[in-house]
Amino acid sequence: MKRAILALLVVAAIALFFGMGLDQYLTLDALKESQEKFAAMLEQSPWQVTLIAFALYVIVVALSLPGATIMGLAIGALFGLWQGTLLVSFASSIGATLAFLTSRYLLRDYVQHHFGDKLKGINEGMAKDGALYLFMLRLVPLFPFFLINLLMGLTQIPTRTFYWVSQLGMLAGTMVYVNAGTQLAHIDSLSGILSPRVLLSFALLGVFPLIAKRIVRAMQK
Repeated sequence: MKRAILALLVVAAIALFFGMGLDQYLTLDALKESQEKFAAMLEQSPWQVTLIAFALYVIVVALSLPGATIMGLAIGALFGLWQGTLLVSFASSIGATLAFLTSRYLLRDYVQHHFGDKLKGINEGMAKDGALYLFMLRLVPLFPFFLINLLMGLTQIPTRTFYWVSQLGMLAGTMVYVNAGTQLAHIDSLSGILSPRVLLSFALLGVFPLIAKRIVRAMQK
């Protein structure tokens, strides 16, 4: 019964978001148009605006709503690189963990009960190298952010591990988007933020821990 209520609340919140047309405010054009207004609000009420931005980011990520990238740019434009990175890093990690816990509470028991035998290898792999694989997935921004949150909730990875690995693994990507936000006036499309060179750098960083671990194991043998 509690799970059904939680599921209904999540669905209702998502439906309300789209029903009220709030998604239209989380676009690059809308952000550019509102940049000066947000800056004025921040100057008048810095603490209130900071807390509201933090809470909204957590909610957007927790509900797997579209717009986290736009909010990262907005926070970068308003707060600058270092303060913006700090804010987005914690807000995204907390929101991701809430989405992870929601998925785990609503779906993991069902999935493990019905498909546990087929997932045995995955469960064993996550128990052994879960933190390393999650770190790689977080570091390489080629996989949907929200999908990682939801799928990880179906595995056996501990919540604490999920949180700190996510925060560490997403830090590089967070800095890229927040830094892009500081140059908001020069951004014409979201696809232009991550160039092939940047993506390749992330990929190499993500693969390196796996290579290093295998080298250490080979040397131990």
